[in-house]
Amino acid sequence: MKSVEKAYELAKERYAEIGVDTGEALRRLEQIKISMHCWQGDDVRGFLFRERALSGGIQATGNYPGAARTPSELRADMEMALRLIPGKHRINLHSTYADTDERIDLDEIEPRHYESWVQWAREQGLGLDFNPTCFSHEKSESGFTLASADRGIRDFWIEHCKRSRRVSAYFGRELQSPSVNNIWIPDGYKDTPIDRLAPRRRLLSALDEIFREPIDERYNLDAVESKVFGIGSESYVVGSHEFYLGYAVKNQKLLTLDAGHFHPTEVISGKISAVLLFCNELLLHVSRPVRWDSDHVVILDDELQQIASELVRGDLLSRTHIGLDFFDASINRIAAWVIGMRSMQKALLHALLEPTDRLREYELAGDFTSRLAWLEELKALPMQAVWDYFCESSSVPAGLEWLDDMRRYEAQVLEARS
Repeated sequence: MKSVEKAYELAKERYAEIGVDTGEALRRLEQIKISMHCWQGDDVRGFLFRERALSGGIQATGNYPGAARTPSELRADMEMALRLIPGKHRINLHSTYADTDERIDLDEIEPRHYESWVQWAREQGLGLDFNPTCFSHEKSESGFTLASADRGIRDFWIEHCKRSRRVSAYFGRELQSPSVNNIWIPDGYKDTPIDRLAPRRRLLSALDEIFREPIDERYNLDAVESKVFGIGSESYVVGSHEFYLGYAVKNQKLLTLDAGHFHPTEVISGKISAVLLFCNELLLHVSRPVRWDSDHVVILDDELQQIASELVRGDLLSRTHIGLDFFDASINRIAAWVIGMRSMQKALLHALLEPTDRLREYELAGDFTSRLAWLEELKALPMQAVWDYFCESSSVPAGLEWLDDMRRYEAQVLEARS
């Protein structure tokens, strides 16, 4: 559209006046791949055990029609979402999203159960990431998995995580792009425990056993994820931030920072630079907690902007893997993906359009007045015009035009599933 191009040219001139090259910002933005989580499309149910209820503190609230019921439906929905999101990205799978007619348990998964996902990702030009699914299973009903005092239960989950690493390596090898395999467990107590140490010793031993098999980091990257509390584990979580931070640093694994897994007054934007002083790489699960780890759809709020700004200002993008993590069943699930992904990209663009060197000079000189004045002025600069141009240049609808395309898909495809 001529109006989009005209607005971009004016914005380009305005940013040039403060020393920012919009073309360079867009070039860098285009290179950033965000991992879009599959579980938004079907409310975290997966395809191996659809009859089982969600557990482990997982809750997808709402009953909006049109949730995907099969792998092919889920892939079709993700294709629709990706057509409305500029750039080329990645897809994050949980192990329960295997595409197979076999009746298998989680300790039996193999790469062949995910062949259709690899074929699809190759056709779409996408990378794949992976997660063992240590919840919503009869062997997690006690509230413990890798830290269970029952050796049989613990061995089941250890085997599952070992096999998950091999599936992840299969993704990386086939697609020639490292797959991040992220371990999260819900283990903990609802009320105050007597022994906090023994479960952590068991988790430590289990992780050591899981990671004993050497896997080429060109294909698989191991990550561990903490949580401060969960439903059913309000008083004690085995895999705390301190536990996994220590483990990741000692063993040079990726540490996963989930925006909803800390106390309400904590934010992960403030942790990024500290963690990357001691870990080679970092995985982010970008979510939006509302009063608790409620996994709301990501929006362009202050914390999202701070996360993006930290990555850009510290030149940390090459060492950080960005993934989204939310599941809202109260709205159109495809729209949730699109809003979340585009919001993450807008936050990154805003950060890339900042005259960081100038702001750093003010800060080093102790001129905090100028720093604050500039940060406020930047908020009102015409970033939206640059974003619209990026969308159109990527053959993706600008503004809210994508909503019309999504509504047509809803009427033609999603409503027929009801």
